[in-house]
Amino acid sequence: MIRLGCHCGAEISFDDRQCPRCQKRLGFDPTDFCFYPIDQDGFVEGGGSSMDGRALCSNGQDYDACNWIRPAASQTSLCYGCEFNRYIPNLSRGHNLSLWRTLENNKKRLLFSLMGLGLPLSTRWECPDSGLFFDFLEDLHEEGNNEGSPITTGYLDGVITINVLEAEPISRIRQQQAAREVYRTVLGHMRHESGHYFYQHLTQDQGFQGQYEPIFGIASADYSEALNRYYRDGAAENWSESFISPYASAHPLEDWAETWGHYLHMYDTLETASNFFEHCTNPDRLSFDDKICAWGDLSTALNEMNRSLGMSDPYPFAINERVKDKLRFVNDSILALKTRKKSWAVDPPPS
Repeated sequence: MIRLGCHCGAEISFDDRQCPRCQKRLGFDPTDFCFYPIDQDGFVEGGGSSMDGRALCSNGQDYDACNWIRPAASQTSLCYGCEFNRYIPNLSRGHNLSLWRTLENNKKRLLFSLMGLGLPLSTRWECPDSGLFFDFLEDLHEEGNNEGSPITTGYLDGVITINVLEAEPISRIRQQQAAREVYRTVLGHMRHESGHYFYQHLTQDQGFQGQYEPIFGIASADYSEALNRYYRDGAAENWSESFISPYASAHPLEDWAETWGHYLHMYDTLETASNFFEHCTNPDRLSFDDKICAWGDLSTALNEMNRSLGMSDPYPFAINERVKDKLRFVNDSILALKTRKKSWAVDPPPS
């Protein structure tokens, strides 16, 4: 995450809706990675002719579920980030509005990272064959209701489906325990699922599979059987010798998605550190080996800081040589994806 500020000079957070100093309502513009003051009608204040017609996304204006600005030429009332939604939960039910707000905040962080990395990114409305959708769905079975089908968080054919209960801490911990995971966050889950999406893009490249399989394994291995075996028997005792997490050992496709998600953890946290601490270097200026070295130092410091506060480790993982090779492959794959034409007219944020 880059450092952000209000026009009054106050420092603000990516998730902020209001400036703590001048009390102006704020909106984030993904075309230039800046915040702008928003008037009482939801329009950008004092931006001049180039900003005429730009307004807060209707999901922000109507539900306080978004703080992004929609373009003046938009054919909908939604911002770029909210255009990725295909379904949102029924907002008249229970705590769905609060849960959706949490999901939107985390989805925006994911999109910001993907944009910053320069990855090809488009909605499925724009590109029906290769774009991305998010479905935020309520699992009524959790309440003992037989209506509809159980909702499983996952990815299929360009659609990332998130059970809205991922945004509810107690339910998420219960799912973490059931899946035998050492770590589960909303943002982490979205990063993982985005790995499945970009894997589909990469398989279109000639030679990708031949480079992928010696590192991760045979992607065509029976997926259902592998997952059933994992949930029945758990990970192998020696999983830590070859995988970043127990779940990564379930199947080569999950190994890829877990590794991709961890790469995004590493990149985003290193970028944040470089924006807040002078001695930290932006990851875009580092070689892969230097990124790994910097991440080792930073993640160790983060864990020790949390322990000093009596809290659990934010990064309870170890990167050995096998995992490092996998992360290197993800790093190289991202560089390959960056060469593709982007459908969004946004340059990465300044480093």
